[in-house]
Amino acid sequence: MTQLALNLQQVVKHYDKKTVLKSIDLAIAPGEFFGLVGMNGAGKTTLLKCLLDFCELDQGSIEIFGVSNQLTHARESLAFLPERFMPPYYLTGKDFIKYMLRLQNIPYQQALAEQAMHDLDLDLSALSKPVRSYSKGMTQKLGLVACFLAQKKLYVLDEPMSGLDPKARALLRARLQLLREQGGTLFFSSHALADVEGLCDRMAILHEGHLRFVGSPQACREQYAAESLEQAYMRCISS
Repeated sequence: MTQLALNLQQVVKHYDKKTVLKSIDLAIAPGEFFGLVGMNGAGKTTLLKCLLDFCELDQGSIEIFGVSNQLTHARESLAFLPERFMPPYYLTGKDFIKYMLRLQNIPYQQALAEQAMHDLDLDLSALSKPVRSYSKGMTQKLGLVACFLAQKKLYVLDEPMSGLDPKARALLRARLQLLREQGGTLFFSSHALADVEGLCDRMAILHEGHLRFVGSPQACREQYAAESLEQAYMRCISS
């Protein structure tokens, strides 16, 4: 039996008196591209924080490639990019990349860094510039470059298209397709249903703490008798 990349069982999370995640069951296979969608406040970021053990579960369990997420070494197999990515402003792009790789005992290779930057349309001059001079889009690209250079089995990305212009979005989709060909696994949250439909094998709609739908984008359209994924999403959260 193939070991799951992610296995969430009966995950419950409370904040004060509010239940943010309600009995979440989710299984993601190695090599699968999976998108998590939902409105602001639906619980997407909380679910990712629980996955990464940034906050304690109230009930349930999470495993990453068969290892409890509470064990530090479980996260050695993944790279994570938060939605509000803010690297230390005083570092140069190169310093930041080298620092992140050093934390993982990965040697910095200039040629690989330059190729990753080229793949995302980040000018090579950014390597020598302090991060405080970066635009939002440049900062996002730097975070993605650092993730891809880590060469992990699993990528957990919270709104990876945030701040990217149309060209950069297209380049990121191409880079993610290369990841798919290499057997990588992707778990990402997004408000952009077009990205989910274009990239994902399966998706989940999280609404008011519940998973209202889990399946392929096509199955979502069929289940809600919708011509578009956007229409299917609206019918799902309204039902």
